[in-house]
Amino acid sequence: MNLQCTTELAAAYKSASQIARVLTEEWCARELYCPACTSDRLSPSMVNTPVLDFTCPECKQAFQLKSLKNWNPKKIVDAGYESMIRSIRADKTPNLLVLQYSKDWFVRNLLLVPRFFFSESIIERRRPLTPQARRAGWVGCNILLAQIPIDGRIAIISAGSPVPADQVRAEFARTSGLAGIPPLLRGWTLDTLKVVRRLGKPRFTLRDVYEFEHELQAGHPRNHNVRPKIRQQLQVLRDLGMLRFTGLGEYALRD
Repeated sequence: MNLQCTTELAAAYKSASQIARVLTEEWCARELYCPACTSDRLSPSMVNTPVLDFTCPECKQAFQLKSLKNWNPKKIVDAGYESMIRSIRADKTPNLLVLQYSKDWFVRNLLLVPRFFFSESIIERRRPLTPQARRAGWVGCNILLAQIPIDGRIAIISAGSPVPADQVRAEFARTSGLAGIPPLLRGWTLDTLKVVRRLGKPRFTLRDVYEFEHELQAGHPRNHNVRPKIRQQLQVLRDLGMLRFTGLGEYALRD
């Protein structure tokens, strides 16, 4: 898992961030496979392609790479807020790869967030840049990793050890049905799944989920029939194979 930083490369680039970008992109092009199909490689995008870093040559899934030495598991900095919201609404966000490397250029962690786990509720608006800044008034955003259901945070490398590719692909496939839900409706499904996961138990009741009614209402202020919507989304998760009904308002997770 060594990123192989050479003296020549270090001399060619002035900043550590430039070195990290070149090393991690080169490593991914050499070592990564597609989690969505059987392709054993990803193709780098053309230089300076906005947002997009890799594409699967077989299934055409798109990937963006974020490489960090100091990785905050709760959030990562992204680009413009408005452009991110537009991408989510248009269902054009790529799959996200979050790579953490050590000071001696080893890959420590590599996390995959499938594109269909992006919703507006995981995007945090940052403060506008000050009038003194070169891009005064520009508004960036953070991706709230901790707000993504655990189903959408798939480890490819964990603590320096690779996860078997068949396990990664199975986890991706298990939730890929979410991609078939229109993006404006998918937010409700993801927020309901997040609540179910926060319950922290394999079996739960409808009443358990109703405890989060006000939170879900706050996240979806235009909807004033929250309980029927909760029941609907539990049915959606059941149809996707992520839950099963056990009768009389009781449910069980399918892991």
